[in-house]
Amino acid sequence: MSTVEDRNKAIVGEAFDTLFNQRDYAAAERFWSPGYIQHSAHIAPGRDGLFELVRSLPSELKHECGLIMAEGNMVMVHGRFSGHGQPAPWIAADLLRMEDGILAEHWDVIEEEASRNQSLSGLPMFGDRFPEDPG
Repeated sequence: MSTVEDRNKAIVGEAFDTLFNQRDYAAAERFWSPGYIQHSAHIAPGRDGLFELVRSLPSELKHECGLIMAEGNMVMVHGRFSGHGQPAPWIAADLLRMEDGILAEHWDVIEEEASRNQSLSGLPMFGDRFPEDPG
C-alpha cells in the first residue's frame, strides 16, 4: 500500500499538470482548497489569485516537473515554467501543505533559468541540459 507521502506527491503532480499544462480550471478546483493560503510574493491571495494568474499567462505556458519530494503533509516540487512570455524560463521550488488530500497552503522560491553562457558552474539548473540545447 502506498504511503500518505506517495499519495500527496501523486495529487500534487496531477494538480500541477491539470492547472498549468491542461489549463482545466474546473478540474483544478478539486485539487486546491477554497481556503487556499498563498505566501508567494508573485501571486494574489487564495485559489482565485492563482487561477487568475494562470489565466493571464500565454497559452504556451508549460510546467515540467523534475522532482517531487514529500514528508508528512508537506510536498516540494522542483520544476521549470516556460512559455510565460518572459525572456527566460523560471526554475521554481514550490512547497505545499496538504490537508485531507488537497493543496491547502503554498510557498515558493523562483529564479530565472541561466543559459550555458550565464552559468558559472557550467551545469544546468534543471534536468541535464540547458534550455537552449536541442531536445
